[in-house]
Amino acid sequence: MDKDRKEGMIEQAKGSIKEAIGKVTGDSKTEAEGKVQKNKGELQNAVGGAKDAARDALKK
Repeated sequence: MDKDRKEGMIEQAKGSIKEAIGKVTGDSKTEAEGKVQKNKGELQNAVGGAKDAARDALKK
């Protein structure tokens, strides 16, 4: 598993938590920051997935 995938999953989790805290507290800024962080994590995870796929393809 690529480093980007691991870090992306962590960022997604942090973003989800931050988003939930923002919803519960009614803080729209924190909620929006959580959504952005979660989306960045998803993108980073996708990049890591592409790297893994490329590495696997080269092994064949």
